[in-house]
Amino acid sequence: MAVTVQSVIDRVQKTLQDTTGVRWPVVDELVLWVNDAQREIALLKPDASAKNTTITLAVGTKQEIPSDGNALLRVVRNMSAATNGLGRRAVRIVQRDILDAQTPDWHNPTITGDAAHGTVVKHYIYDEQNPRNFYVYPGVAAANTAFAEIIYSANPTTVTQNGNLDIPDIYANAVMNYVLYMAYMKDAEYAGNQQRAASHYQLFTASITGKGQIDALTTPNYDSKRPIAAAVG
Repeated sequence: MAVTVQSVIDRVQKTLQDTTGVRWPVVDELVLWVNDAQREIALLKPDASAKNTTITLAVGTKQEIPSDGNALLRVVRNMSAATNGLGRRAVRIVQRDILDAQTPDWHNPTITGDAAHGTVVKHYIYDEQNPRNFYVYPGVAAANTAFAEIIYSANPTTVTQNGNLDIPDIYANAVMNYVLYMAYMKDAEYAGNQQRAASHYQLFTASITGKGQIDALTTPNYDSKRPIAAAVG
């Protein structure tokens, strides 16, 4: 990410008319709020902190995203190795109820047939109530034999005053408005500051939700939802 933390703080201080950091200390408050803003953005729009990586699948059906992850976004494909691997079979999401109904013993490592555990997975199951875990079908038979490329929402790295934002540059304005919200909330007892705080928080949330609505309209997947005949030509 190219936007510096200092550039966000500079804009905040000019708005607050506190360019020397007397009322709102830079390191002890403003930088902390920049990090709070990043985490809040990742919470409201998980793909803002999306990472793409290859993981080594655990033995069995239950899997876990990397330790810095908040939630799984997608399992993409099988890979031939944990690093510098080649792409293999695509992995598709499936409803748990379907597998449970058709093959109730699919978690059992001794099961035979299509559900027999091996080195290549065909499907994955995700539960929003358990965002850091997912299940694969068929399960994995042995350690260090199966690998998958996944996309997950990561917890943004804590940044410092001299560093860059750890989320895409497009969210810099949202970060600024969140920091201003926190700054004015600190002095909410003064006339007008509580309203200023509310206004900046509204701008913050509007920016994030608006980005989500725009993404839904401009996604390359939009055409894929139309009938094939209408999309050709």
